[in-house]
Order: sequence, then C-alpha cells, then structure tokens
Amino acid sequence: MKKEYVVKSIDSAPDGAPYVVVSLSSIKDLKEGVNSPQNPLGGSKVMGFSNMNDMMKDLNKMLSGGGGIGMQAGTTQLKLEMHEYKEMGLAVGDKVFLELTKEENLGI
Repeated sequence: MKKEYVVKSIDSAPDGAPYVVVSLSSIKDLKEGVNSPQNPLGGSKVMGFSNMNDMMKDLNKMLSGGGGIGMQAGTTQLKLEMHEYKEMGLAVGDKVFLELTKEENLGI
C-alpha cells in the first residue's frame, strides 16, 4: 500500500532525545479541508456538556484527538532519528510517500 502525504509539521522530541516527530496529512484530507470552513480558534473544537456523565464519556475522545486536544484527527506521525531526518532533508509542505508492505513468510 502506498499513500501520498504532505509534511504538516516537524517537531523536536518532547523529552530532548535525538529524534524528531514529523506530522503528515494526507493529500485527500487537505483537498477536503479547502472546501470546509476553517475554525478561527485554530482548529480546536468546543464541546458542550449537559451533565457530568456526558463530560466523563467524552473526555477520552477529547484527549485522544477527537476534540482538538492531543494529536489532531487525520494526522499521521513518524518518529525519525536525527541522521534519517538530515538525510531526507524534509521541510514543511514537502510531498512524501509512505509505503507499507507486509513480509510474506512461506514457512520455509
């Protein structure tokens, strides 16, 4: 399987380790986002709650990216070592391809 992405952001490791986190958005998501209205608050969503039970049920969804906190929905993140990042010369806005293959074991 081969998918096309655009580099959305490049961040240093949160713990100071020698790697970077590259966030990718699919071309399809970017094209769909052009036609949808942008949220002036930077893409974060406000969730209303009528009672505490609703808040607790939706809290996990908010923290996992469904409500604008944490990793954004529709974003793929890769952790690259510094030498890999430097060799690739990635920059925000670059078009990249991600290819996934499954190893075929024939039992030999």
